[in-house]
Amino acid sequence: MVERPGPRPPEGAVRVRVDACGICGTDVHIFRGEFPGAAFPLVAGHEFAGVVEATGAGVSHLRPGDQVAVDPNIYCGVCRPCRRGLGHLCRNLTALGVNMDGGFATHCVVPARQAYKVGPVLPLHVAAMAEPVSCCVHGIERAGIRPGDCVVILGAGMIGLIMLQLALFQGAACAIVSEPGPEKRAMAAQLGATQTIDPRTQGLADVVAQATGGEGADCVIECVGAESTAHQAVSLAGEAGRVLFFGVAPPAARISISPYDIYRREITLTGSFTNPRTFDAALALLSSGRLRVAELISHRVPLEKVAEGIELLESRRAMKVMVEPQTNQSRAS
Repeated sequence: MVERPGPRPPEGAVRVRVDACGICGTDVHIFRGEFPGAAFPLVAGHEFAGVVEATGAGVSHLRPGDQVAVDPNIYCGVCRPCRRGLGHLCRNLTALGVNMDGGFATHCVVPARQAYKVGPVLPLHVAAMAEPVSCCVHGIERAGIRPGDCVVILGAGMIGLIMLQLALFQGAACAIVSEPGPEKRAMAAQLGATQTIDPRTQGLADVVAQATGGEGADCVIECVGAESTAHQAVSLAGEAGRVLFFGVAPPAARISISPYDIYRREITLTGSFTNPRTFDAALALLSSGRLRVAELISHRVPLEKVAEGIELLESRRAMKVMVEPQTNQSRAS
């Protein structure tokens, strides 16, 4: 922990008093020095919300006192992907909390265009979930779920449980969740999963075959980021099935697939990266109360316990850890 002078917002920027900042897997990798592109020294934290305290010149859509959630991903606007409307694939992509200071601080200066105003009814620790929710919204768009589909979700961490709810919103008639953790399976059942299984003791392929009359899943969403579950995801898809790789696997990870099988069964393999044009949708879902995320926040810790929060998440003892820089006492939600 260090003390720094209060940051002043330059032109086109705002200073945000950070009220809540979530810890995610990216932060764990940054903390361990394993994340490519992270610029040190760095104030990490990219899932955050707070209150505008000051505005720089030229900022007209925000004023002091406004509650905001921050989209951390900043596009250059001039590379070929940006000019094709694919800003999230920007070749010069930078992010608050990764390449520049983020939300693990009492205050943060952010480009005003990255701050989205939120209503006073939405609690800021829930508003801070807008970034992961917006990434999931993009993933669901990529998955192409149709009403009546049978969807299999591998992994019921925070992301898997958000994906479960979004899949049901899309009209999935069958939602099977595979997760070894009993508490997470229980939460999946509460959130509407039609079936939950422990992959350590139950055969997922048999469960899917029984649920689909041997046809296979219409959509499989991989939320673990491991070679074993990535390979499993492909094997569970039925004819014309779709497989979404959402979990972040190590860059060196590899799986073997049969090109003939992909060709003959017309399986679609797709990925999903960050949150293009989905931040507004995420805030709308959170504000509506339909998407249940508050109960996924298992721990809320003060700023001085960021390292403990990262260790909680890394050890899988926490569903979601929220850092609250304006408080000095830890609490479980």
